[in-house]
Amino acid sequence: MGLLIVADTHLPTRAKTLPPQLLDEVPRADVVVHAGDWVDTATLDLLEEHAARLIGVYGNNDGPELRSRLPEVAYAELAGVQLGVVHETGPAQGRERRCAERFPGLDVLVFGHSHIPWDTVAGDRLRLLNPGSPTDRRRQPYCTYMTAEIAAGRLTGVELHRLPPRT
Repeated sequence: MGLLIVADTHLPTRAKTLPPQLLDEVPRADVVVHAGDWVDTATLDLLEEHAARLIGVYGNNDGPELRSRLPEVAYAELAGVQLGVVHETGPAQGRERRCAERFPGLDVLVFGHSHIPWDTVAGDRLRLLNPGSPTDRRRQPYCTYMTAEIAAGRLTGVELHRLPPRT
């Protein structure tokens, strides 16, 4: 099962459209995961239309219309992997401990907010993933997103993809 993991798209404030490389991944993924800060409903509509399955949450920059369509926290069982999605997890210091305590039954937690890619393990089980942002690199060298695979009840092949600079 292929996953496309994205967060913090911030359209149209940070970019006018999603990067073509990212859009090409959408129909190939079995599940698209978006960890909030969509900003516009058009991006949600686009991903709902083109993704085989979409799991998304709202972020702190998402207004009432997005909040009425998306949860603050989403949970899904994907081929034996317990997945959670949330926008904010708080400061980097202590993140693993806080998330392990807040989400004890999960195998994977996808989050956003910082625009900083993150891939760690909390305790002996919980994998924490932040794909960065495909449209707003902030202090990072690249805009980014992630892909991953789920096979035999395990998350494998997590890959951070760097996007070329916008012209």
